[in-house]
Amino acid sequence: MQYVPFGKLNFRVSRLGFGTMRLPRIEGEDNKIDRERAIALIRKGIDGGISYVDTAYGYHAGESEIVTGLALKDGYREKVTLTTKLPHWSVNEEKDMNRLLDEQLKKLDVPYLDFYILHALNRDAYEKMSAFNYKPFLEQALKDGRIRHTGFSFHDDKETFLHILNDWDKWEMAQIQHNYLDDENQATEEGLREAGRQGVSIVVMEPLRGGALANPPSDVRAMIDEHESKRSPVDWAFRYLADYPEVATILSGMSTEEQLEDNLRIFNNLTVNGMTEADRAFTKALKEKYLARQPIGCTACQYCQPCPQGVKIPNIFGAYNHAQMFDHPEEFADRYARMKEKGEDGSQCIGCGACETACPQQLNIREWLEKIESEQK
Repeated sequence: MQYVPFGKLNFRVSRLGFGTMRLPRIEGEDNKIDRERAIALIRKGIDGGISYVDTAYGYHAGESEIVTGLALKDGYREKVTLTTKLPHWSVNEEKDMNRLLDEQLKKLDVPYLDFYILHALNRDAYEKMSAFNYKPFLEQALKDGRIRHTGFSFHDDKETFLHILNDWDKWEMAQIQHNYLDDENQATEEGLREAGRQGVSIVVMEPLRGGALANPPSDVRAMIDEHESKRSPVDWAFRYLADYPEVATILSGMSTEEQLEDNLRIFNNLTVNGMTEADRAFTKALKEKYLARQPIGCTACQYCQPCPQGVKIPNIFGAYNHAQMFDHPEEFADRYARMKEKGEDGSQCIGCGACETACPQQLNIREWLEKIESEQK
């Protein structure tokens, strides 16, 4: 296992972090954790060198924090940096923040957290938490010892990321979605680099795009299989992220012993700046191969919204492109069925053309909506 400094803080962490959002579950019970297996899996990861464990209030319907706490008994707590998250959607008044933190400490059965971070911030959530005075709350929690460090996890655009990053000088970590497909999405590589310049360490989530990069479509798989290195799709995805000096820990939501063992093997050989220029060119080519699979050139700019008939055009096109990119048509069918239930699907289109007049990409929106609708019948 490789270890690196955690930003401006005076300790080191493993490059691989254990995310507890996808723990082993009891068969037939969606969110019910198989506690015996999960505890053994987390401990095996720590024994294998993992020193960073991430959980959250809502993971596994609230059970993740409890099981994580159980796994960290018997001396394991002292071996790791432990992070959980403040769920902004459960904050309805200022005093809720203290109530939630105390509840989470009790669920984890620990006297303090290494990191307590604001969960899944976008601009609206950040404005809400600012109105509820999150800064004095976190400062008091630092002062009374319930937490040792602050941070936030993030899902929005680069401008929002930079706004949050620059709005408080006490941030010590930012958790972002990043992978070789998303270097220009959400926080972006620019945001990642800026956080690093400020000494705010980056923790990466979704390094495999929810597992999608681990199981690429056949043409992308062929590119990877033909590469002289013979690295796996998972190896390439992790290697790309480990190359960044700004990235401290890369989270993986491991569900099985096989996934854990494979990840430990991969991370044993990953280093900062370990990619060659040829490697970087290859991951860029992989990205281009994925993007070329997207048939609709929609940028989700929202200029076509609101549709007079309520059709959520960017949502439809985004889901369709994603399904085509990863060769998962069944996922789109499920998503489109839910849109139909809400009256947001292409069947609501009356062909007025207002969307096409507004579209900067000059897309044939009506034709695409008709094609997508016909494919789902």
